[in-house]
Amino acid sequence: MIVGFGLFVMYRPIKFGEAWAVFGDKNGAESLEIMWQRIAHYAPINHHSPPNLNHEIGCILLTSPVFFPQEMWIQGPNDWPPNIQSGKYYDTTIREGKRIWDQSMERIQFLQLGQQANYNINKVEEQIPRYGPGQLIYPRLGQGSFRFAVEQAYQQCAVTKENSIPALEAAHIKPYSLGGFHEVNNGLLLRADIHKLFDKGYVTITPDYYFKVSDHLNSEYHNGKIYYEMNSRKISLPDNPSDRPNRENLEYHQKHIYEKNYVNMEVP
Repeated sequence: MIVGFGLFVMYRPIKFGEAWAVFGDKNGAESLEIMWQRIAHYAPINHHSPPNLNHEIGCILLTSPVFFPQEMWIQGPNDWPPNIQSGKYYDTTIREGKRIWDQSMERIQFLQLGQQANYNINKVEEQIPRYGPGQLIYPRLGQGSFRFAVEQAYQQCAVTKENSIPALEAAHIKPYSLGGFHEVNNGLLLRADIHKLFDKGYVTITPDYYFKVSDHLNSEYHNGKIYYEMNSRKISLPDNPSDRPNRENLEYHQKHIYEKNYVNMEVP
């Protein structure tokens, strides 16, 4: 039976401990130990052994999950193999794929969805073609998916090119609390120290993608030499143009977060 659905963001290998730290019970298990036991059932490891936080698992990241009450469950595909492990794809415009998609859309009319799910599902419905090739949809993400999607897009700190994942964080350009979204083009992958300075307005990224440091870092704390050495540096950008920082959000950060500390520093 189909008991719900979500919108696909990406697939990527993630360390077991990191997946639990980011998603917790949203992994589908009540505790870290139960999640480990379920993984051990499919992997060549002893399920009685303590959880190995560095064990790598494959994660399918979804956003805007919707769950149907039991009376709204949908009959699964007629051609679904009972022991499938590698996954199966269906075209949502024809045959079984269309039936399941249409029935899912009918059922959500009776459910109360969150703002993000409403936005994403409406966006998908508007863009699904009835004829011709498919179209790639960029949904708004949840916090955890946002982090991994930004990591995937940049692969390294946008400013320093540091690529040690434990030292990197996904930063919002326009803060989520101020109306920014969990979207890759509202994100930057930054080294943790630069992320903190960015959030506090001591550094920014200009709309033409230059790293800029406020004089207030020096005047207030009498340090910051390593950051001033990076002033006016052009940042590294994702290969995919749609993932690159939104210029309006960069302007927002510069005007509303950075400029409270801003003293003019020349940028080419």
